[in-house]
Amino acid sequence: MALIKKVEFRGFKSLGAKTISLQLGEGLTAITGPNGSGKSNIFDAIIFCLGESSSKVLRVNKLPSLIYDGGQSETKPNSCRVTLTFEN
Repeated sequence: MALIKKVEFRGFKSLGAKTISLQLGEGLTAITGPNGSGKSNIFDAIIFCLGESSSKVLRVNKLPSLIYDGGQSETKPNSCRVTLTFEN
């Protein structure tokens, strides 16, 4: 069975313009945090990377909304990237 070993994000939804890397180990992985901290966006990024292209499933009005909006102090990037690394 293939396991997700690492997830990298850049400019995806609320996860910000900087590259974020999550290392996932074998066994149970729990992602916790307060409301609005981006937990669901991590899962949205994974299913987007696996081929989902429905804006409704990804919880946005239109697909360009997947790109980080820049917040109040940053400029909006013109693209986003999600990379999955599998261990087989």
